[in-house]
Amino acid sequence: MPKTKSAIEIFKNTTNYETFPAGATILAEGAPGKVMYLIKSGQVELCCGGKPVDTLGKGDILGEMAILEEGTERSATAKALTECQLVPIDVRRFEFLIQQTPYFAVEVMRIMAHRLRHMNKLAAKD
Repeated sequence: MPKTKSAIEIFKNTTNYETFPAGATILAEGAPGKVMYLIKSGQVELCCGGKPVDTLGKGDILGEMAILEEGTERSATAKALTECQLVPIDVRRFEFLIQQTPYFAVEVMRIMAHRLRHMNKLAAKD
């Protein structure tokens, strides 16, 4: 999975993060979403329809569709596999990031394309 290298560099010294204990639900499939997260540390499991589809770690993002389609339902559930430190990125912060670091937007699109291809492969196996 591609990592958001520029974002992890931008946020490496941030103290603005949320901590989730192992086993905690970070995002719930079907719930409304208004924020995405950058994983500062820890591992997160993504599940769709109750099935594990990916494991994410430091430098990965999750919940990005909530930023691009504000107010829509979450398409997956994200659970902390280990204790996690996640940097919240709301729409305002996202827009600032893409203005100040345009490559960040390209990285988000690459991640979304990668996830779409991965989900297509999983769907083809069913």
